[in-house]
Amino acid sequence: MKVNILHNFFGHLATVTIHRHRVLVHCIKAGIVWRGLVHDLSKFSPTEFIPGVKYYQGTRSPNEMERENVGYSRAWMHHKGRNRHHFEFWTDYNPKTRRLEPVPMPDIFVYEMFCDRVAASKTYNKEKYNDSSSLEYFLRGKSNRLMIAQSTSDQIEFLLTMLSEKGEDYTFAYIHSKVRELRKNQKNEH
Repeated sequence: MKVNILHNFFGHLATVTIHRHRVLVHCIKAGIVWRGLVHDLSKFSPTEFIPGVKYYQGTRSPNEMERENVGYSRAWMHHKGRNRHHFEFWTDYNPKTRRLEPVPMPDIFVYEMFCDRVAASKTYNKEKYNDSSSLEYFLRGKSNRLMIAQSTSDQIEFLLTMLSEKGEDYTFAYIHSKVRELRKNQKNEH
């Protein structure tokens, strides 16, 4: 595999930067500004950035090509272990079954995951993107997704379906209202 380092470096840097910017814009619309500001900062660590450059193609995640070439993605394992907006982060050993099982994601991270998935669809699909793109991608992988809590899967599918049927403005307004409700409930608990 021949790698054009400069092309890949700037291509990967641009992809990550554009994606992070889109996530930030979405998180602002959703009312979770801090999540947008800290989103995917681990992608700039050597563990993630170097393979990102090496396996950059511009049309899909470099992690996919790393998996094809190595058998797994070290960059992805690093990423999912540090970013709570990925459902793969939310697994733990059940004390009763003593097996690794999915744990329901807190709402705030489901909302960030939504922002991330929409931004990724826009970044990789470019002009082919439409409000159904993220839902279609989610549904294509649904039967193989074993380590996601059912409630988390249902919640993200609900939001992606809402986006597909009612558009961005409606969906972000809905999420923003849920975030306000969450914060109000947290204040009342203290």
